[in-house]
Amino acid sequence: MKAIICGAGIAGLTLARELCERGWEVVLLERSPAPRTQGYMIDFFGPGYDAAETMGLLPRLHELAYRVPEACFVDRNGRTRARVDFERFTEALSSRMVNILRPDLERALRENLPAEVDQRFSTGPAHIANRSDGVRVTLTDGRELDADLLVGADGVHSTVRTLVFGEERNHLRYLGFHTAAFTFHDPEIHARLGDRYFLTDSVDRQIGLYGLRDEKVAVFAVHRTNEPTLPADPRAALLDHYSSLGWLVPDVLRRCPAAEDVYYDQVAQIETHRWHSGRVVLVGDACYAVSLLAGQGASLGLAGAYVLADRLRRAASVEDGLEEYEQLWRPVVEEKQRTARSGVRWFLPHTSTQLTLRRIALGLARLPGVGRFIAKSQTGKPVTTITELNRQGGTTGFSARR
Repeated sequence: MKAIICGAGIAGLTLARELCERGWEVVLLERSPAPRTQGYMIDFFGPGYDAAETMGLLPRLHELAYRVPEACFVDRNGRTRARVDFERFTEALSSRMVNILRPDLERALRENLPAEVDQRFSTGPAHIANRSDGVRVTLTDGRELDADLLVGADGVHSTVRTLVFGEERNHLRYLGFHTAAFTFHDPEIHARLGDRYFLTDSVDRQIGLYGLRDEKVAVFAVHRTNEPTLPADPRAALLDHYSSLGWLVPDVLRRCPAAEDVYYDQVAQIETHRWHSGRVVLVGDACYAVSLLAGQGASLGLAGAYVLADRLRRAASVEDGLEEYEQLWRPVVEEKQRTARSGVRWFLPHTSTQLTLRRIALGLARLPGVGRFIAKSQTGKPVTTITELNRQGGTTGFSARR
């Protein structure tokens, strides 16, 4: 059996590894000319952590991870107004969490990719012929590929989803925010940050800073806006929206790189009526972005790809595997999406009153038991899907090799 996977991000890399390990011939397509280096620091926990453990990736993830003891919310004068104890948050998750850069998570997955996977950069689908017994994909360079399965793992703005399931506007739920990320080198600012995560204690917009290895500084930004359209110049937009926040922010923004080196996008969720059609299936942000408000996009992307590979292994046919994957994983994703939408006002307060209430809540979180309650309320229901699948064992439902 042959699979074409579009998108060499977390979900695509995971699925490529798992299908190849199960005997599939895999072609992995990525529109970017090389592995991406932009991305946030993420709290990696939940079902993705469980899947990574099963895949034997945890030792490498812990090597690449950062130890972040706490996050500090500071005002425009640099005074700490609230704190988050990450150690207590981790304890609430039974210590099954790592703080890791998204590109480093992709790096660990790429390092474990079997040599048999055919990786191709600077290309992607231009046309898809979706048949009952397979797919024919015409690439942007004019070449054609035939396969038994096509997987869209190409993110929120998925080309596969558009070609097979229709225009993006029919699937994207804009949540009212823009977000950005970039890095720069500065020994002085790096030293001031130390090993803590700093965020501005502000209304409707927020800058986050944390130190990386080699005296690099990572910047995260998010602000409310009713306009979903992205700016022509992301760097100019950052200067316009955040310069008045005070503290280190003006110095940081002066070090913002050129627009092409800045990650900038909407904060959105993807909601599709179906995740699969014929021999085409979506996985990860392409069909269920939970948004950064939920903080579990990477985890759900990795775990969802693992579930898809598992269902294909156990099912009697490709079609049955795709159906079982959606039935099993869709309820998990939809619960996380609801949790994210309900937590918007705590993620980024809209008024000074909400800001004060968040400070109080974070202060109470330091009390025994309260922190665990708040952590669980923000992360939603525990997901045991990966653990349950691993307990099932079983044999392959149909042969991946012809």
